Amino acid sequence: MCGIVGYVGPDQALPVVLEGLRRLEYRGYDSAGVAIIDGGLSVVKRAGKLSELDAALEVVGPVPGSIGMGHTRWATHGAPTDRNAHPHMDCGGRVAVIHNGIIENFTDLRTGLQKRGHVLDSDTDTEVVAHLIEEKEGSLADRVRATVGELDGAYALVVLALDEPDVIVGVRVSSPLIVGLGDGENLLASDIPAVLQKTRTVLPIDENQVVEVRAGDVRVTDLNGNEVEAEPFEVAWDVTRAQKGGFDDFMLKEIHEQPAAIRDTLVGRVSEQGLLALDELHTDTDVLREVDKVFVVACGTAFHSGLVAKYAIEHWTRVSVEIDIASEFRYRDPVLGPNTLTLAVSQSGETIDTLEAARHASRQGSKVIAVTNTIGSSLAREADAVMYTHAGPEICVAATKTFATQMAALHLVALYLAQIRGAMFPVEITDVVNRMRELPGQVRRTLALSQQIRGIAQEIRDARDVLFIGRHTGYPAALEGALKLKELSYVHAEGYPAGELKHGPIALVEDGVPVVAVATECHVYRKVLSNIQEVRARGAHVIAIASEGDEEITQHADDVLFVPRVPELFAPVVVTPPLQLLAYHVAKLRGCDVDQPRNLAKSVTVE
Repeated sequence: MCGIVGYVGPDQALPVVLEGLRRLEYRGYDSAGVAIIDGGLSVVKRAGKLSELDAALEVVGPVPGSIGMGHTRWATHGAPTDRNAHPHMDCGGRVAVIHNGIIENFTDLRTGLQKRGHVLDSDTDTEVVAHLIEEKEGSLADRVRATVGELDGAYALVVLALDEPDVIVGVRVSSPLIVGLGDGENLLASDIPAVLQKTRTVLPIDENQVVEVRAGDVRVTDLNGNEVEAEPFEVAWDVTRAQKGGFDDFMLKEIHEQPAAIRDTLVGRVSEQGLLALDELHTDTDVLREVDKVFVVACGTAFHSGLVAKYAIEHWTRVSVEIDIASEFRYRDPVLGPNTLTLAVSQSGETIDTLEAARHASRQGSKVIAVTNTIGSSLAREADAVMYTHAGPEICVAATKTFATQMAALHLVALYLAQIRGAMFPVEITDVVNRMRELPGQVRRTLALSQQIRGIAQEIRDARDVLFIGRHTGYPAALEGALKLKELSYVHAEGYPAGELKHGPIALVEDGVPVVAVATECHVYRKVLSNIQEVRARGAHVIAIASEGDEEITQHADDVLFVPRVPELFAPVVVTPPLQLLAYHVAKLRGCDVDQPRNLAKSVTVE
């Protein structure tokens, strides 16, 4: 959620830190600040975008120094104001702290600090950390470890201190933290794009670890100070893939990257013997063969991809599937055990609700397969098996290409389970995989609808409400279409199973209300047509997504977007790009920021 960048090396720290923060803007934020050791400890911070911080730094003048850190804050405790922006300092101005996450017991800690004479200037939970470190003795790393012992919550901390002007200390307790390993210089950050300006060698910091970052050395310890081994990896994409590449927005670029992202996710999944394989498998296939129930846990867009997976897994394997919003999963006391499999889906692999749901499942004896886009993420490291989506960096806050690749990856997981359980003949699996290999070209054809979609967007740009309906796999596509529209354009939109219209939602339908109907070729097509007739009879403006060659649909809809014919389990893959483009064009016509929608963050790392 919040962006963290630290640098120590031979160069001036401020430009490196600011560039890193710019590469993390996609995470969503409402204030920003920096701390540089320049003989003293200089802190500059402002509410608003990085441009506000840049303006403040112009007034302050040069802030020299070869060690520093920066932060973009997404407000949790305290309004987005100058004084609540990070970094936060201790009473003496000798310790600075930036923080991602939540300190749950900060009220008690704050009260205790004030009783001991500390003066706190902000409303944040973060500031108590700087004052607690101030009270401790020993090295900065020792003081940080001692402070962590008093904190409850899920967070990452990064600390600078005048007493040790050559080191940045970071600690991870749930929230993501990585080190970028350079030549005589090193970086600390909350996400990979921030370090790509200097290096593609990344060292992930694991749960409950402390890292000391110096120009020529990186030392990782546990919370007791015991040194631990950490394994770096090479990032397969470079900084140019995190840039717009000639498109007006990251979102439009990433929508158009979907054919390549799907292709990359499918490449190398089938052996010469025609067998499917996961990226990493630490579980005996005999265990997976005995699974009698599958749970899918995810949030937001990933939840919608999981719903698509439910249809595929149950159809191909005949194993029952339950799907949960990850934030609700462990609180409902699910029945898990050695014969259950949990699929945890997260673009970042750091979504705290999904991560905690996966951990809960693992503690209950369930095997966990992670579906994630991020190599070395917490979810990937902690799962029993991993299916990487290979979508490359997704900068826009609203997910597009990662949704497409999650669906493709989950279809492969479903086929993998069918393979090891003997639920499908090898020739059947091969046929499905071959049909999947046609998807990149089919998605590319849907992108040619952009101009037609812009015309439709012009018609509905001022709508107060928009309904999205679908049946079978059209239902998760409708959910995702509604989510995209509300995320980007701030228009109220809801997705419903089309059969539920008569159970309440049809009361919202009146003259001119846009209803987007997913009506592609499927075994419930006739029922979808009946639902379309119901809303149209009440004055709805019907926008249908239909299969090419469907001549009947034009009699029932005001606008029709034709997409390639695909097997109905794959329909959401070709349906969602037009829905993404509809949300994009409506948002642009309404003057909204499509890359950084208000109040949203790319990776939700606090509960």
